[in-house]
Amino acid sequence: MKAMEFNSGKIPVWCPGCGNFAIWNAIKGALADLELNGKDVVNVSGIGCSGKMLNHLRTYGFHTLHGRTLPVATGVKLSNHKLTVIVNGGDGDGYGMGAGHFIHAIRRNLDITYLVHDNHIYGLTTGQASPTTDKGLKSKSTPSGVIDEPLNPLAVALNAGAAFVARGYSGEVEHLKELIKEGINFKGFAYIDILQPCVTFGKKYSYEYYDERIYKLDESYDCTSFENALKKVWEKDKIALGIIYKIQKDEYTSLHPQIKEKTLLETTGKIRDISEELQSFK
Repeated sequence: MKAMEFNSGKIPVWCPGCGNFAIWNAIKGALADLELNGKDVVNVSGIGCSGKMLNHLRTYGFHTLHGRTLPVATGVKLSNHKLTVIVNGGDGDGYGMGAGHFIHAIRRNLDITYLVHDNHIYGLTTGQASPTTDKGLKSKSTPSGVIDEPLNPLAVALNAGAAFVARGYSGEVEHLKELIKEGINFKGFAYIDILQPCVTFGKKYSYEYYDERIYKLDESYDCTSFENALKKVWEKDKIALGIIYKIQKDEYTSLHPQIKEKTLLETTGKIRDISEELQSFK
């Protein structure tokens, strides 16, 4: 399928200039470059502006409860690990309600690509502080300024044992597309934090804010070094883009005796036709 063929036909309702448009294009471009078919891809989305992604991708999809993307994606992958499973969630969705699931998804190392649209606020509910909001920032939920220290999700991922940790930016679509391709090709849990300006409610974290701070990791950077990765994710006043850490670990389904040779779907015997039951919902 070509990139345009992954359009669902539904018109996006994101704010003009929203970083989600670029992420949408990067995902479609990655799927097309990898010559994947929509019928073999499942997009699991959470609640928030990022959750609308599944409405606009011509793939299978599942819109989950707030913070529950990774448990659902885990179920999909365990049922049929031949599918390409992509998760789209926000920083509030994934690092707030979904923080515990994040840790255990890393621990299991299932072959899932996790894209976090990190705009440092709750955009859909009009700009409340999220787990990654900087200390001191005033928002609708913190009129006197945030008093909590911001979460460093990449540091959390590294210390939890993640094998693939990367950072992208919606202002660099081609670079982001290549990162997503790397994540999909990686055999294991591939986590990509995507800097995504919210042009309506996240005024501090603008394109100008990121453009002054970002830089791309080059070929001289050793992404297999845990020490290098820790230094990169704790840098101040500059933000590294690219694959920050990547090592090989056993992927979960390859170790699971019940699904090591074939999918769970293939071991369940007769498949029931539920088309008649589905007609009752129309």
